[in-house]
Amino acid sequence: MSFSLASAVRPLGDGTYTATLPAEWTVGPKPHGGFLLVILARAAVDGAARAMPGTEGLAPLAVSAQFLRAPEVGPVLLRTEVRKTGRTATVVAASLEQRGRCCVEASVTVGRMPSQEPHYADLPDVQAAPPADAVDLASLHSDGVYKLGAVCDVRLDPRGAGFLTGRVGDPLELRLWARPIGERPDPYFALLAGDLSMPVTMNLGRFGWSPTVQLTALLRADPAPGWLRMRVSASAVHGQWFDEDATVIDAAGRLVCQARQLALTPAARG
Repeated sequence: MSFSLASAVRPLGDGTYTATLPAEWTVGPKPHGGFLLVILARAAVDGAARAMPGTEGLAPLAVSAQFLRAPEVGPVLLRTEVRKTGRTATVVAASLEQRGRCCVEASVTVGRMPSQEPHYADLPDVQAAPPADAVDLASLHSDGVYKLGAVCDVRLDPRGAGFLTGRVGDPLELRLWARPIGERPDPYFALLAGDLSMPVTMNLGRFGWSPTVQLTALLRADPAPGWLRMRVSASAVHGQWFDEDATVIDAAGRLVCQARQLALTPAARG
């Protein structure tokens, strides 16, 4: 099933939507956090369009979410409430519920993506396509923990990813490339790409569940066809808390997503 079909939402006509969290879009047994943001953003954009008849071409511009508890694979209910409408930006509150409990709360800013070339950009130097020795994440034998490599094409630069060979001490910075299978990337896939990397704290030897607590993503442009390239890094790890920043650039060299999250990492051994 394609990314767009897997992340589709179905309106119920009163600001609520249903969706299904598929087993393929998970990390371990739990639905992937970036995938949850995508379906929330889809519901919010549809809610904004319904609140402003005749408005076309809307997209998520910013998504800020609090992860309250991890949902399970299966059906979910999405609730949306338009908090402000405007010609430039519309703000929608969105929540994801399962079995009567709220799992994720988000605020989504909706508008139109700029189409003109940027007047200024200071972006990391990441080559447009993965190098020949990039690791196809679908080939990693991780006991089914990281399943996303089977539903979208994700490659990892082995340089700097010391955890691949058991090395500890590399800087907390990874470079990856991603694209959906069978379709071109869009702003929703760019949003997913902002949370597609494995935790950079793996370079500290910290493996295991690293749940996101809060994530804010800014969507900056509609991606060009081809690979999305990502640099993912952390500034500090304090106890079990760490930050993770992702910069996502499209095949045309344009910034398409900036994401920052606060997450928890397994405690240091010893």
